[in-house]
Amino acid sequence: MAYIIEIYQTMYHFVSLTCTTATNTTVVSSPPIFSFTTVATRYLLNSSHRIFFYLTSRGGFFSFYNDPRQLYLSSASPEFFLCSIRFTSDHSVAKSYVDEETGYVPVICVIARCKHEDIEAAWEALKYAKRPRIFLFICTSDIHMKYKLKKTKEEVIEMAKSSIRFAKRIGFSDIQFGCEDGGRSEKDFLCNIMGEAIKEGVTTVTLADTVGNNIPQEFGEMVAYLKANTPGIDDVVFSLHCHNDLGLATANTISGVCAGARQVEVTINGIGERSGNASLEEVVLALKCRGAYVMDGVYTRIDTRHIMATSKMVQEYTGLYVQPHKPIVGANCFVHESGIHQDGMLKYPSTYEIFSPEDIGVEKSQDFGIVLGKLSGRHAVKDRLRKLGYEISDEKFNDIFSRFRELTKQKKRITDADLNALVAYGDKISSEKLTCNGNSSSLVPTPQISSVV
Repeated sequence: MAYIIEIYQTMYHFVSLTCTTATNTTVVSSPPIFSFTTVATRYLLNSSHRIFFYLTSRGGFFSFYNDPRQLYLSSASPEFFLCSIRFTSDHSVAKSYVDEETGYVPVICVIARCKHEDIEAAWEALKYAKRPRIFLFICTSDIHMKYKLKKTKEEVIEMAKSSIRFAKRIGFSDIQFGCEDGGRSEKDFLCNIMGEAIKEGVTTVTLADTVGNNIPQEFGEMVAYLKANTPGIDDVVFSLHCHNDLGLATANTISGVCAGARQVEVTINGIGERSGNASLEEVVLALKCRGAYVMDGVYTRIDTRHIMATSKMVQEYTGLYVQPHKPIVGANCFVHESGIHQDGMLKYPSTYEIFSPEDIGVEKSQDFGIVLGKLSGRHAVKDRLRKLGYEISDEKFNDIFSRFRELTKQKKRITDADLNALVAYGDKISSEKLTCNGNSSSLVPTPQISSVV
């Protein structure tokens, strides 16, 4: 059976990613304690659906936003974003937020500790919202219960139950319950506390690998165990929240999805506290490329063509720029310099690209991705000369390619201007004269040559 993973395609710039069974989501920034996430949630409690819980707003709060209380969400593309909101300390924004184009009223979610004062503050913030949600969490690992909460397991369960009851009593009907540091918790205790939370009426339960301690096989087995042994688990949404301390957040998330999780909590560019969270773009593309083959048909309806623009906006808002080799959105993702790779790309792009630049909204130029340098082979250089308008004999090309190789010893990237100079002046100049400032040749203007024999 094909599964649908709906991603909270909310925002391109904060770290609170709430992914649920919806097509669109917009994240709103939060005041110091809570994080607000507007989620266009259409509850599809059918087990064949998957959900994305987008956390970029909350996680981003820990990633140095310039002003955590005044963040803007742009609706640059209706297919990816719901609308625009400016959120300040005026929590009444919750009562008026509606997508003007569709009339859809999103869920607005607030995260809170299992403390009555937090829950009351959350209700004050959301009591005018048409679809409010509270995300209650409590730590469940031995180390957290002993040293942070200083509570026994029985006391922690009672705190959770009491908080859920209180949240329902003051007005919340949509309640998500999360197990902080669940990745280091005893599995049977997780089954127990999640089961009790479900009995109290929560709609979603979350397993959090808060410190990024798990590895994919281990995490997938834990999800499968909880799914098989928690009373009432099939009546609620099972969610995942993975951190990236070991570089495994995306892998753990995918492993959890394969084991039956229906909601994943992710962030744009993977930003978040410490080493970050599972990356939205990585999870989405993993599902797009492999979901139909190795994940029982899991997929997402997210319009991936807006991923690059979203990623760049998050970078601008946060000041956290991704490394060039960052999967999906890094500057080098579609750069090919090896001669063997270039040869394959020129013959058939899919030989070395499992998704195209256009899939994530990058326009591809005539020679996109082919970078000429010391590793480039004859095929790539000759193809580039042809695209520049030259028809060159094999003998002449041998000479040009020889001087091309000499030039690569002096500069990392060879530009079109360099190639024009090599063709125009041949052996009248030495390769030393082709040295340049920066990345462009310092030679005379490009000659108008159509063929060289």
